[in-house]
Formats: sequence, structure tokens, C-alpha cells
Amino acid sequence: MKTEEKLNMTMLCDFYELTMGNGYFKNGYKDRITYFDVFFRRVPDGGGFAIAAGLEQLIDYIENLHFTDEDIAYLRGRNLFDEEFLAYLKDFKFTGDIYAVPEGTPMFPREPMLVVRAPAVEAQLIETFTLLTINHQSLIATKANRICRAAQGRTVLEFGSRRAHGYDAAIVGARAAYIGGCDGTACTISDQLYGVPAGGTMAHAWVQMFDSEYEAFKHYCEVYPNNATLLVDTYNTLKSGVPNAIRAFNEVLKPLGITKCGIRLDSGDMAYLSQQARKMLDEAGWTECKISVSNSLDEYLIRDLLMQDAKIDLFGVGERMITARSEPVFGGVYKLVAVEKDGEIVPKIKRSENVEKITVPHFKKLYRFYGRDTGKAIADYMAVYDETVDDSGDFTIFDPYATWKKKNVYNFEARELLVPIFLNGKRVYDCPPLKEVRAYCAQQMDTLWDEVKRFENPHSYYVDLSQKLWDIQHDLLEQTEE
Repeated sequence: MKTEEKLNMTMLCDFYELTMGNGYFKNGYKDRITYFDVFFRRVPDGGGFAIAAGLEQLIDYIENLHFTDEDIAYLRGRNLFDEEFLAYLKDFKFTGDIYAVPEGTPMFPREPMLVVRAPAVEAQLIETFTLLTINHQSLIATKANRICRAAQGRTVLEFGSRRAHGYDAAIVGARAAYIGGCDGTACTISDQLYGVPAGGTMAHAWVQMFDSEYEAFKHYCEVYPNNATLLVDTYNTLKSGVPNAIRAFNEVLKPLGITKCGIRLDSGDMAYLSQQARKMLDEAGWTECKISVSNSLDEYLIRDLLMQDAKIDLFGVGERMITARSEPVFGGVYKLVAVEKDGEIVPKIKRSENVEKITVPHFKKLYRFYGRDTGKAIADYMAVYDETVDDSGDFTIFDPYATWKKKNVYNFEARELLVPIFLNGKRVYDCPPLKEVRAYCAQQMDTLWDEVKRFENPHSYYVDLSQKLWDIQHDLLEQTEE
């Protein structure tokens, strides 16, 4: 696999991160240790969960953080930054800690997907890129997962490069879609860089290039006999496309003993056309010929097609996946939750009239409880960093918004979700191969109850706080603002 060229993205930051960094520097806060959480408040499309993705690109970014002479010259030219601060940036590198959930982990609102513990300037500077990569890839992985679940085990390919919001969105979007469950992509460079299986056959231009549809199909079968998928809707799907495909299969593939082939529909009534095409192919003896479809598909259209008994083996999904068109913003945020003062971790909270925007303070652990008998996820549990969970007996959790609602958890295993990625600026985590990330995501999906995976009105999964963490949050809320 080709190694992706490491681009220096240090200056891909909001300008206020630099002005605040300069301010921290001037006020003696440069070395103050801070704690930031990355989390989201609401699942896109009204779903029950999201899929974490983008960690590998964040790691590359952190490892390559540095300001060039050109960067320093640009900042000096803004006449806003002290020379001492610019000298500090010239030798800048990340020295903090980062903890994150592995890519492919199903996540729920308010819980930390990633935690940054670092000196104030460092932690502030990485905010934009951290959110950019986690938000984008988590959004696409989540949307892809919904679409793949709608396909009910049928092959789903990502076809969206030409409609993506920029070349980088196409490249890492295909990566995220693969994590979410897609079987491959049409984006060649995503295969070259990340190993996302790339493939493709023909466009309408191929069919139009030749004097006849049959000639186009025949020549394609001759060039690619073991990968012959023919686009049959250029002129008339049932009157010419499918009959000409059958003729080409008979004349080119059959003498070679090849029985595996395919046709693709890109327009029209997919349910009706696939049913009729299936009947025609079977009657002609091409029972192993696969039918694939494309054209503005999403999870709802795929679900409806299958409810109508469409005879479809493969879905190519483009713009509505790669842009997450139905809800194209993930909404992850980066919030300060604690600082260190005189060697003590001091929790911080953001108050808000909007209850949804009140943060969960402190440096935290995140546990997921799994039933030992079912293997299913029961609840997630946020606790203060120095707390542990004893899963050898029964354990009581409560709803942090309605504390009288309690649940007794038993016969369960508690697993910590956040793992160290960087410690003291050194990378301590090896990213698994992308195929393993995809397999891990699928395995974790199997731990969720079907009620949580509903498209509409999913069951609200429990995300609870420890008593100690709940007390800290409410004590801070009740304090008068200083």
C-alpha cells in the first residue's frame, strides 16, 4: 500500500486558537495543563448511535505538528503576536496526552470520544483539526452504517467521489464508509492509500462510444471476461439493454465456461426493472448474473426497494452517503472540562439555559457494560478518572436527568472504552489495519440491541454518570459564577 504523503496541517486552525494561545502565553498560562473532551450532543438522522472514525488521520496530524519559517513570517506580519510567542511556536511540538475510543466504536451523545490532556496552548491549537477529522469521518461512517444495515447483508459500494465536498472528503470519506460497513469504493486513490477495495466497470459513455449497444457489451466482455458487469439502461433497459447483455454473455462468456457476471441499472423504477431483468436472466440460464443498482440511493429508498421485493444484489451509493445529504453536519464539540492547579485537577463546567449544552465536567473514564450471558451492551457509564467499577457483583446505575430512575446491573462485564493514544507527546497506539477496524465495527454493532438500531424512534441507550461525577456536576451548577 502506498504511504500517504504527510501534509503539514499545523496552520489549519481557527485564528482564535492562535490569538488565545498568545494570550495564554502572555498571562503565564502556557504550561497550565488542561483537559478537553470531544463529544456530540445529538445523533444525525435521529439515529440511536454514531460510529467513531477519523482517529488515524488525527494521529498523523499530531505527529507532524510544526510551524515552518513561512508560517512564522506570516504570523509576524499580522502584528498581533509577541516575538516570545513566535519563538515558542518555532520550536513547537505536541507534548500532551490523548485518549480516544478505537475507530469503529458505536458512541452515544454526551460521552467523550476523545480526551486531550495538554498544556493550554497545545490543547487549544489542535481543536480545529481534531474536530474536522473526527466530525467528518464519524458522520460518513454513521451514514454508511445506516445504509449498509438497510441493505440487509447485500453488497454496498461507495460511489460518491464526484459529488463529495472536495478531494480530501472523497478520499477519507471512502475510508470512513468502509469502516461503517461498505464493501468497497469507486475511489481508486482510497484503495491505493488505505486499502479500501476499489472497483468499477463502465459508464454510459462506453455504451455510446460504439456503433451499437450490443457491440459495446460484446467488446467489454472480451476485455474483462471475469469482471463483466454491463450498464443496461442507456437506451431501453428491458427492450434492448438486458437482451443485448444476454446475447453478449452467451457469445463471449458461455464458450469460456464463465457463469458469473452482472448488469447494472442506473435509472427508472428499480423494483420493477430488477424483477423483470431477473426473470429474463433466469429464463436465459444466467441465474448467477448479479443485478446492481445506483442512482441517488439512501437507507430509506433501499429499505423500500427490498420491501417491494426488488431483485437487487448490490447497491452503489453515491452523493447521499458521501455528503450525508439528509443531515450533513455531525456536530461534535471540543470543550474544556478541567485544568490542573497546584497539582490538583480542578473540574470546569459550561453552563447554559439549554440543558443539552451543559457539559459533564472533569477528567473522566468511560465504561461500557456488557451482559455476560448475552454479550449485548447494557449501558455506558461515565466516572471520574480515579474511580473504578467492580463488575464482580450487582451494580446500580441511575438516569442523570431523572435520578429516581434506577437500574440494577448484574452478571455484566465493564470495559473501559478510552485507550491512550499519545502519552507525554509520544505515540503509544498502533492503528490496526483498516480491515480490522471494519471488522471491529461490525462486531461492536452486534453488541447493540435491535431496538437501539431502529431508524425511527430508536430506544434511548443508557449513558449514566457515577454518583461522584453527578455530585461534582451539580455542585458546580449550583455555585455562583465567579
